[in-house]
Formats: sequence, structure tokens, C-alpha cells
Amino acid sequence: MSWIERRKTRTVYVGNVPIGSEHPIVVQSMTNTFTEDVETTVAQIKELERVGCEIVRVAVPSVKAAEAIREIKKRISIPLVADVHFDHRLALLSIENGADCVRINPGNIGAEWKVKEVIALAKERGISIRIGVNSGSIPKNILAKYGKPSPEALAETAINYAKFFEDCSFTNIKFSIKGSEVKSTVIANKIFAEKTDYPLHIGITEAGTLLSGAVKSAIGVGILLYEGIGDTIRISLSAHPKEEVRVAYKILSALELRKRGVEVISCPTCGRCSVDVETIAHEVEERLSHIRKPLKVAVMGCAVNGPGEAKFADVGIAGAGDHFILFLKGKVIDKLTQEEALERLVEEVEKLAEEEC
Repeated sequence: MSWIERRKTRTVYVGNVPIGSEHPIVVQSMTNTFTEDVETTVAQIKELERVGCEIVRVAVPSVKAAEAIREIKKRISIPLVADVHFDHRLALLSIENGADCVRINPGNIGAEWKVKEVIALAKERGISIRIGVNSGSIPKNILAKYGKPSPEALAETAINYAKFFEDCSFTNIKFSIKGSEVKSTVIANKIFAEKTDYPLHIGITEAGTLLSGAVKSAIGVGILLYEGIGDTIRISLSAHPKEEVRVAYKILSALELRKRGVEVISCPTCGRCSVDVETIAHEVEERLSHIRKPLKVAVMGCAVNGPGEAKFADVGIAGAGDHFILFLKGKVIDKLTQEEALERLVEEVEKLAEEEC
């Protein structure tokens, strides 16, 4: 049983993927290609599929992008979300071309009748809508009430949108309430979570580069997940989208909410270390990124940090003078040269992954 009790939510589907508290937290990402470039977009989505992305979102800033959805859908295996801003006609066209969900922000779509047209077509086609709320599109009356785009203003905006959609007899919705600040994002999501049972897509928007963005996201998303809030996540990074997926799984794994792929345990090194742990650990992580089975793999710089401190690793290597020791489930099974160690480690992990499938 998990040490984290998730907030109870209803279930909403994006294509064939269920999102809600009765299901695993879903990992998604967004392409950074021009959507109308079908070949490049499909190639990137397939790359995301390989690292575990379960839902993908594409930008739809033009008619050509909306029309490209039809062909893209034919060639990918995961559900596709159309991300639309400002022009509700692009949302309609995206739905007509087979999008599994549309992401809109009612605050920048415009008049209520435009939102209602999107709702009507989504209802007709049986697809869900993700409602996005951010500090740049809070209604003027709410902004006047709070004086700034505060967490309370963000949450109230989202709650009002929920009521509007309910009045339109449409509840096939999930919400994202995001900001670039950890504090406001966390507080806004907590307020919303206390007052509704709609699934939440969580993340810290515009988090930053790979390192700073991963840290910022781990804190913000981690706090919410620990509180039991969050049914699907996207880690927004100024990096290749596959890094977003990898970071997402590492956050979920650290909280024991989901396990996928190889977790590399490596020591920070010290004066005892006589091998290049950093380079080896990075190469191990890269070469084993295709494995889906949850496995712990250790790369240690000396015998002290070998089977002793990493005894719970499934397989690992530890530098010991001019050679490495190879250990399996905490027990030393071989002594290898530095040249042999990496290849043998990869071989043993792949063998273990096959045996336990």
C-alpha cells in the first residue's frame, strides 16, 4: 500500500487513457516541432513513446496545424491533445480531425458562445477538454477582487469555469492551474482540490532549463503529489521533450507512486574514488533507457560504496583500485577491468530485465 493517499477524483478519459485517482498518475509531454511538419512531429512523438510518454500534446496555432492532426493520429500509438489559444475555430477543427482532447483556456478564447461551440462539438464526439488557467488570463472581475493574480484568484477562476461547463451539461473535463512560481501553483491547486473532484494536470510552467527546471518541478510537483494531488503530470523544461518524461518518472519513482525503467544509483565520489563515476553513470543511464522494467543499477566509485551501501541494487559495479567488482543483488560475482565493466553491467541488466518480464 502506498504511503501517499491520493485525493479522490472522478475519471476522465483522453483517448483510451484514464485519468483520475483510481488509475496510475499519467505522464505526458508536448512536442516542440511545428505541428504541420507531420514527418518531424511523428518522429518526435515516437521518440517520446519509447521513453514512456503516455499522452502527447501538440501546439495548434494555425489551420495547417489543426489539419495535420488527422495524419499524425494515424501514425502514433498514444492519445493526442490539441493545444489551442485565442481562436476557438482551431479547437473545432482539431476535434474534427481526430484530437482525443483539446486544451483551451476560456480566458483567452473570448466570448462565452465560442467556448460553448467547443463544448458542443466535444460532447458530440465524446472527447474530453482540459481547461487551463494561468495568471495571464484571469477575468477582470476576479483580478479586481484580489488585486493581483494570486493563488486564490487562480483557484476561483478555475472553479468558476467548472461551474460554467457544468451549466452546459459537460463534466468530461480536467484542469491545469499552473504558474512559474512553486508557491502560487501549489496553493492554487490545493484550494481547487479541496472544492472539486475534477482530475488535475499538474506542473510548474516555464520551469526553466534541464537542471533548474527539474529541481523547481520536483519541488512543486513533489509537494502536490505528496499531498495526494495530481492525476497527470507534465514537467515543462527548456530541453528535448524526452527529458520531461524522464524527469517525470524520476519524481514519481522517488515518491513510490510509479516505477518505470532503470534507476541509476551513483555515488557523489570522494578521495577514495579512482574511476570516472560521472561519465560511466551517464553512459549507463543512456544505454539502459530502453528498459521498462523497474530495476536499480548502481555505479560506485570504490569498494566502500559497492555491495555495502548499494546492497539493495539489482546489479552494479564498484571501482576497486585498477579494477571493478560486479555485484548482483548485493553479492560480488566477478572482478573486471575498467574496459570490461560497462559492457558487462549493461549485459547483466538486460539479462535481468528479460528474466523478470
